Amino acid sequence: MNLLESLHTGWLEIRSHKMRSFLSFFAISIGVASILYTFAQIHGVKKWVGEAIELMGPGRLEIRRKRDYVSRGLSPGLTSEDASAIRKAIPELYMVYPLAQEGARLRYGDFHREDFVVMGITEEWSRRDWVYRLRGRFLNSEDVREGRRVCVLIEPGGWVEKPFWAKFFPKLPIEVLLKRRDLLGRTVQLGEHLFTVVGILKEPPRDKDPRWGHFSFGGSGTGLVPITTYQRTLVELRGRQDARAVDEIEVDTGEEETVPRVKRRIEFLLKARHRGEEDYEVRDNREEIQGMLNNVRRYTIAVLAVGLVAILAGGIGIMNVTLATIYSRIKEIGVRRAVGATRADILLQFVIEAMILGFLGGLAGLALGTAGIAYLSRHAERELTSLTPWHFLASLAIAVGAGFLFSLYPASQAAKLDPVEALHYE
Repeated sequence: MNLLESLHTGWLEIRSHKMRSFLSFFAISIGVASILYTFAQIHGVKKWVGEAIELMGPGRLEIRRKRDYVSRGLSPGLTSEDASAIRKAIPELYMVYPLAQEGARLRYGDFHREDFVVMGITEEWSRRDWVYRLRGRFLNSEDVREGRRVCVLIEPGGWVEKPFWAKFFPKLPIEVLLKRRDLLGRTVQLGEHLFTVVGILKEPPRDKDPRWGHFSFGGSGTGLVPITTYQRTLVELRGRQDARAVDEIEVDTGEEETVPRVKRRIEFLLKARHRGEEDYEVRDNREEIQGMLNNVRRYTIAVLAVGLVAILAGGIGIMNVTLATIYSRIKEIGVRRAVGATRADILLQFVIEAMILGFLGGLAGLALGTAGIAYLSRHAERELTSLTPWHFLASLAIAVGAGFLFSLYPASQAAKLDPVEALHYE
C-alpha cells in the first residue's frame, strides 16, 4: 500500500466515525491552543524584558533607606550627600542621582489637588528609563546647583486600546488639566511655593510602555523638581528634621559585569559614612527582575501543563480510536495480509490515520489559539503576546507527533495479527 492510498483510507475511516474522531480532534485542538498561547507568552515576555533592561540599564543598582529601622543616633540616614560621595568616589559610573518624593498640593487657577506627587531629582534622572516626548526642556545642572524653582510635569499617556476594566476608572486630574490647558511656561503652586513649568513629559500609552514593572507614581499626577529646591522649599512636607534626607539613590554602572564590584564599593563607602549603621539596603535590580521572571516562568509552566494534559487526553483518545478501528477491521487486515501487504504496510496505515487526526486537531488548535490570543491582547493592560511562524510549526508538529506516538502501540498490535486467524475473525 502506498502513502497516498494510506492517506485516502485513513481519511475515509475518520469520516465514517465522526463523533469518535471529533472527541480526539477536540482534545488535541485545546492542547495545541494552550501550547500556542504558552509559546506566545514566552516569546512576548522575552522581547519585553529585553527592551525593559535596555531602558533601565544593564548595571542598575538601587539604594533605599530601610523601613522601620531604629537608628542608634550615629547615622544621619540616607541623604543626597551620599549620592554626591558615590559620584566622587566612583566617577566612572554612568548614572547616580538621589530621589525624594512626597505628596503636595498642586494649584493652578481654579484647579487644585491635594495628592499631587512631587519628586526631587537631578538632571541624571533622564539617563535611564527615558520613554517620554518632551515639550520645553528638562531640568539641568544649573537648576540643581542654584536651587531654581522650576518643575517638569509628567502627562499620562492614556491608552491605545483601553482594556475593559480601565473603562470603569476616570482619567487622572492632571491628564485632564494638561489636555485642556498648556501649562508650559506658566506658574503653578506646589505646597506653599510657586514654580515655573519649564517642561512637560508625555508618557507613552500605558499598553505600549516598554518599561519593566512600570506603575503610575500615584496620586493625581507627578511633577519633577531639582533635589536642592525640594530640600529648601518642600522639605516641610516630609516632617523630617534633616532636609538632606532622600528615599533612594539610583545608580547605573554602565556594564553588567561591573555590578558586583561596584555594589561592594558602595556598601563599604556607605558603611563608613553611616558609622556602621546599616539603615540602608543596596539592591541589584537584576535580582528583582529574576524574581519577576520566576513568577512568569511558574505561570508559563502552569499554562503549558494544561496544554500537555489536553494533548495527553487527545493522544489517549487517538489510541482508543485506533484500537477500536483495528477491532472493527480485523478481517480487512487479514485480507490485506493475504494479498501481499506487509506488517509495515499495516503499521503505516493506522499510524497515518492517527497522524491525520492529529494534524486536523492541530489546525483547529492553531485557529482557536490565534483567536484567543487576539482576544486576550485586546483586553490586556499591555501587549503580552508575540508569535512567529516557528511557533505555529512547532505546535502543529506536537499535535502530529502526539498522533504518531499514541498510535504506535495499537498499530503494532494490528501488524502482529496472524493473517489466517484474522480471516476467520467475525
